[in-house]
Amino acid sequence: MLTVQGFYTFLAVIIFTGLVTVHKTADYWKKTCPYNFSFPHNRITRRRFEEILWSLHLSNPAEDEENDKKKNTGGYDRLFKIKPLYSELVEACKTHFHPHKNLSIDERMVASQARISMRQYMKNKPTRWGYKLFVLADSSTAYTWNFFVYTGKSMSTTGHGLSYTAVMDLLPFAVLGRGYTVYTDNVYTSPTLVQDLAKKFFGCCGTIRKNNVCFPQTEANDLPKKAERGDLRWIRRSNLLFVKWMDTREVTMCSSVHEAFTGRTVTRRVKEAGVWQLKPIPVPDAVVDYNHNMRGVDLSNALIGPALKTRKWYKTFFYHFVDIAVVNSFLLHKELLKLWNPTQTKPHTQKTFREQLLKEMLEFAEGSAATPPPASATTCMPAYYTTDDSRIRKHCKRCLKAGIPRVKTAVYCRKCQVPLCLTAKKNCFQLWHDEQ
Repeated sequence: MLTVQGFYTFLAVIIFTGLVTVHKTADYWKKTCPYNFSFPHNRITRRRFEEILWSLHLSNPAEDEENDKKKNTGGYDRLFKIKPLYSELVEACKTHFHPHKNLSIDERMVASQARISMRQYMKNKPTRWGYKLFVLADSSTAYTWNFFVYTGKSMSTTGHGLSYTAVMDLLPFAVLGRGYTVYTDNVYTSPTLVQDLAKKFFGCCGTIRKNNVCFPQTEANDLPKKAERGDLRWIRRSNLLFVKWMDTREVTMCSSVHEAFTGRTVTRRVKEAGVWQLKPIPVPDAVVDYNHNMRGVDLSNALIGPALKTRKWYKTFFYHFVDIAVVNSFLLHKELLKLWNPTQTKPHTQKTFREQLLKEMLEFAEGSAATPPPASATTCMPAYYTTDDSRIRKHCKRCLKAGIPRVKTAVYCRKCQVPLCLTAKKNCFQLWHDEQ
């Protein structure tokens, strides 16, 4: 039976694996040099850790079997195995932090070699094979505020394509309010998206592809063939600004919140008279703000470390969800520290934050283990699952073990914390305890 103490210790091991990397998971329990770690073998055995990991499910197995029967139908949910924790984590990310003015949207890859249809290949990402997430992050803190898992081409769209739909789905306008500026790369940016966001009082700025249908194709405002660094051209159409700027290569931008040029410059190496030298060159405001604010998702991806390897796709997501929770907690800690103790000279780094979190989780596990159970819960007696106005029914443990699914009961053992049938015709409560 898994206790709260045992699960906290299990989570502490997962956090520890993000701090200390070894070739195989079994190496954490070796007692020979150089693997003679005092933790985790002094708190949990390797066998117990693997038992918990093997038994780990993020959804009800019986309900998951029912979902599997719906494969190749419209009622099948490809994310059913992770849906409970997935939904709660997304809601928690939104609840505990309200983002600042600037937001960034991009993809994130969760590494996996599992051969399932949800796995994607992206050649321009550091992690090329894995599961793709669309992520909305706060630009100034890199806090992951919203995300969803891409499940494939069957995903419904609004008629404007996946990129447009992804941005709109990530922005719950009623929750956020108005006045935000969203930064996107050329995968998402389109004049249609920028205009539709403006109608909802959201600014938008991003790089855009020149072959986009609505991108202005005018020779008069085009850069010369041998453009020098710092050359720029722009054109306005309604509330949209389109900019071309020459850096090492041509950069094209679309924005609804910027002026074309206000005199800002950047330092670049320029060759003059055969000599390379540093020189300030003019730069559009949209480019400067894009480079500064688009880093939110990238920084968030950098803070999230590699996970333990597993053959089960839903366990890969479990590790990733734990990492999102830890990283977001660290970023919230930094924000609260600015408010409560801005003069602190040595705030936590992510490494020391994880170390402190690991320590406190183990202390909590010890405290919960030291607390004796109440006298009323020391004997096996039937009780009812209840809320304020109704009874809750759960799947009978003995019926599931006997291969009889979908048998629910409102009765449980108050000591064993196991749901068991107890009726005039069926007494799983007695049979379960007789078998123990």
